[in-house]
Amino acid sequence: MKTVDHRHNFAIRSLARLAPAAMLAALAFVVPAKAETTDWAHNEGGRMRVVALPPATNGTVKGALQIEPNEGWITYWREPGDAGIPPQLIVSPDEGVELTRLAYPIPKRIDNGPLRDIGYDHPVTLPFELAVKDATKPLSIGVSAFVGLCRNICIPFQARFELNLASQGATPVQEAMVLASAEANLPEPPSDDFAVTQYTLSGNQMLQLKLRLPRGTAAAPEVIVTGPQGHTFFDSQNGQKEGDLYVLDIPIEKLPKDYEMRGKRWGILVIAGDRAMETSLAFN
Repeated sequence: MKTVDHRHNFAIRSLARLAPAAMLAALAFVVPAKAETTDWAHNEGGRMRVVALPPATNGTVKGALQIEPNEGWITYWREPGDAGIPPQLIVSPDEGVELTRLAYPIPKRIDNGPLRDIGYDHPVTLPFELAVKDATKPLSIGVSAFVGLCRNICIPFQARFELNLASQGATPVQEAMVLASAEANLPEPPSDDFAVTQYTLSGNQMLQLKLRLPRGTAAAPEVIVTGPQGHTFFDSQNGQKEGDLYVLDIPIEKLPKDYEMRGKRWGILVIAGDRAMETSLAFN
């Protein structure tokens, strides 16, 4: 398949499983603090904004980038497929802040003629975490977001948001609920009933996988493997059940010249019915 070097292209989860009334009751015990929901930034293809909670005592700031494509437009997953612009968040290191996490809800494959994109054709919220050096002081943090919004053409969309976070006598219920919902939409980690049980890369050309899928899975799973930056593989072959497992092959094409597999770690996302699992494959 085609690969692209995109450098040259433009206790929250658990709260989300509670009923709304129970969630609000649980959030009533959040330490009073000032959160932040920025104004929307707009362009032709849609809008985006940032939501953030005040820093925890360990210096972690939990937040989320909300992206809402307009009707008929799409935005992208962390590896966008054949073409596109993966989301980026940038904070200035001069502000004593570091981006330590940017997570992605379950994407979908979007075919557009010969191009195969991986992303979202609906509103999506990307949770993130920042680490701050001094969580005891009021914070003013500048966060720059850069995403792609595409329909017939791709339009780079960049905006800078100012987060002002400080202690205040109010509970940030609305922002906490946004973040809880975002965390609940992320792929789950491997478990006893949903996991990669075996994988082998044959001659750097074919990845052979054995998967344990959730009970009752009827259709073949969708598998997306992310290798070196800009390389995504999702053309499954020879898929079939083998006892209580599902086996398949994924061709590995056009790796960088002289690419050394040893010591590398690739990502894998498996979508089976209404569940999705994400983990990594270590090549030792």
